[in-house]
Amino acid sequence: MTTAFLSTTYFGPIQWYQKLHRYDQAVIDRQEAFMKQTFRNRCLIATTQGTQALTVPVVHDSKSTIADVLISDHGNWRHLHWQALQSAYGESPFFEYYEDDLRPFFAENNWERLLDYNDAICAKMCELLDIQPMLIAATNQTPADFRAVINPKHPLPDADFQPKAYYQVYQQKHGFLPNLSILDLLFNMGPESVFYL
Repeated sequence: MTTAFLSTTYFGPIQWYQKLHRYDQAVIDRQEAFMKQTFRNRCLIATTQGTQALTVPVVHDSKSTIADVLISDHGNWRHLHWQALQSAYGESPFFEYYEDDLRPFFAENNWERLLDYNDAICAKMCELLDIQPMLIAATNQTPADFRAVINPKHPLPDADFQPKAYYQVYQQKHGFLPNLSILDLLFNMGPESVFYL
């Protein structure tokens, strides 16, 4: 039985969801230290200007584990993120199909902790992608550790993930942009996203 060891993510990259789908089971580290500028609280989307990072503002101290990190309401970020997604993907083939499922993550303030918010996002994305990963709390095996590999700034080599091009709204302008947020794949490929994973 194969096990992937992952960090929590905010609308994580395609590579992260590929691990959920392809491994027999996955452990999401709930005790790791919070690290800035990672997918734990940011995602990357394609816009008319190229890649854009959407970052959830958080409240934490240097001793915080990911389970302690609180979401900040600073800067009306939920509204700004939703506007960015509408602007970037409003013309994509499947945005309208999924927008009602995803709008509550940006319209409601139902989550205090980042980990709970990310867990709710993961559950919804798995439902929309039609994948049923086995998420477990711990394992006796030595898992394949992807916590440092899946990183927006300095990704490490991953022999199991070779991004293949799929249709993207701004592909003619920027070329294919690999390993963006799972939202990019979902809005552009819809129900066929699971086959890409």
